[in-house]
Amino acid sequence: MTSESISPRSAIESARRTIAIERQAVEQLEQRIDDSFSKAVDLLASVEGRVIVSGMGKSGHIGNKIAATLASTGTPAQFVHPAEACHGDMGMITRSDAALLMSNSGTTGEITALLPLLKRLGIPIVAITGNDTSTLATAADVHLNISVSEEACPLDLAPTASTTANLVMGDALAIALLEQRGFTVEDFAFTHPGGALGRRLLTRVSDVLVTGDDVPRVSPDTSLADALMEISAKGLGMSTVIDENGDLLGIFTDGDLRRALEQHHDLSTTHVGNVMSSAAKTIDANALAAEALTRMENESISALIVVDEQKKVTGVVQLLALLKADIL
Repeated sequence: MTSESISPRSAIESARRTIAIERQAVEQLEQRIDDSFSKAVDLLASVEGRVIVSGMGKSGHIGNKIAATLASTGTPAQFVHPAEACHGDMGMITRSDAALLMSNSGTTGEITALLPLLKRLGIPIVAITGNDTSTLATAADVHLNISVSEEACPLDLAPTASTTANLVMGDALAIALLEQRGFTVEDFAFTHPGGALGRRLLTRVSDVLVTGDDVPRVSPDTSLADALMEISAKGLGMSTVIDENGDLLGIFTDGDLRRALEQHHDLSTTHVGNVMSSAAKTIDANALAAEALTRMENESISALIVVDEQKKVTGVVQLLALLKADIL
């Protein structure tokens, strides 16, 4: 059949039929979640090593994805190709691992060939198949049934609904394991350090703040002229205003300076304390940089003053520094 012979209407009908069949497969799968699923989760959570995922053909492609999902959600996992395992890659598997083997028929030769090797190592096996009485299902410690009433392929040849069921079952295992392990958002960020989520959840204010002599500081008795020199020297567009003990009294920004000039204050005789903003916005150094960014955006400000438990100034975090750190 050529692409020209497929009308838009028939293509739409085909898509809807496929989706309906695969939706039915998932709904049927939901009805089979029982004690076997709980046992599989407990078994996989209890191993000291990794979950070795293996499958052949389309099941192997699904297995690769499931292994990656497990690894990124707190369950150490690795995909091992069954054919390669029989030609040297069994060395990747240790006695402290568990196996998650997938085959819709449950009789795939490359997968069943692994069974005696895994049994010899004493490795617990969780099988995902569409046949309760298959070789793989009966040999496994726990079997999860993903059988489907029909494939979406009209020829009933290409794995479609069955691979969807396999994928959903794998995701269900990964999420159940995530919850059983108490996996947190911070844990997820640690496994994704190179992404935007990792930067948002791993970067702290302490990683991007300005500290020490680079922090602009003036006293309330400082003249506007001298405060302007401090702001210019430190290049942050603002200065903290502190007392003799280093306690924060307020903030003096270039906006405060502009308003003072508009009100015709004399730069040499007017003190910062007379025109500063006493309601300075502060943040803790251990706060997430993403929190600092959100606060700046919500309050339309470009800097937050970092203070310690005694409310003494320890630094300044600036909007530009957060943007350079790609905290978005």
